Amino acid sequence: MADSPTLNAVRAAGKLKCGVVSTPEDWNKADLHGTLTPLSIEMCKAVSVSALGARAQAAIVSYPSELEAEEALHKGDVDVVMGVSIEATAMWHWSIAFGPPIFYDAQGVLVRKDAAAGSLADLAGARVCYINGTDNEGILQARTIAKGIAINAMPFQEEGEMDDGLAVRHCDAISAMISRLAQIKAAYGRQIGQDKILPDTLTLSPVGPAYRQGDPQWGMIVDWTIHSLVQAEASGVTQANVEAQKASEDIVVQRLLGIDWATSRALGLDAHDWAAQVIAVVGNYGEIYERTLGSQSPLQLPRGLNRLWLNGGLMHPLPVQ
Repeated sequence: MADSPTLNAVRAAGKLKCGVVSTPEDWNKADLHGTLTPLSIEMCKAVSVSALGARAQAAIVSYPSELEAEEALHKGDVDVVMGVSIEATAMWHWSIAFGPPIFYDAQGVLVRKDAAAGSLADLAGARVCYINGTDNEGILQARTIAKGIAINAMPFQEEGEMDDGLAVRHCDAISAMISRLAQIKAAYGRQIGQDKILPDTLTLSPVGPAYRQGDPQWGMIVDWTIHSLVQAEASGVTQANVEAQKASEDIVVQRLLGIDWATSRALGLDAHDWAAQVIAVVGNYGEIYERTLGSQSPLQLPRGLNRLWLNGGLMHPLPVQ
């Protein structure tokens, strides 16, 4: 039996209880990300396979805010939460810890397709809309003032009103998290679906898994599940070829797919090929991204910051060994 109380509880229950953050209709002014629920659910499935094997079940519990999801984790209502902002204040308040990012969000700017704007500097004089009283407001003001860009700031109190403002062209641009901007484009496909997100990012806001403090082995299982998905993409291991890749002579692939028992023993897992089982069920990180947020999803959100480090992005694993 493993030393991890959380893993013991998951095995006793025969399923993983995984919290995710849904997108409420009445947006609050603290949770500024767009809908990341599909990505979070796939990551829940991945952790459940690590803990319980290929036939694992993940009971998804949806919460309307990060605050409520983190409180539920603190109280023991769920075993792990996926897709919450990685913040020191939350760690302290709820006695939780965070794993590696599953998505790097960032504040950006969505501009009208007919606007002659290719960068933040081109927004001088433009009507830039944002939600009043949020971090997005303060960051937008700080960045534009620092760069000497005199925008025509237009604050809104409600998300829906701001979205409508861009759709009817009362706004030349809006500033929000890139995941939120992609959601707006998808929701207003006819009006603003071809509008463009500028390459400039104003601040970085990664989201990841959270788990209770005091159970380091469980934290390792969650962390290395995510590392294995990223390494699989970097090594070309996919859902379709994972079995064939077990014959690879690449030592990184061999360790990833369990040619030895070293990692499974360190994590307290029964199956030496735990990562291979995960990949067989959910695919590698790139495959998960494309079907939940990218080219195979309604959001059509380019990888951007979430490309592999090999391709100029920020996604990188720790060695699976």
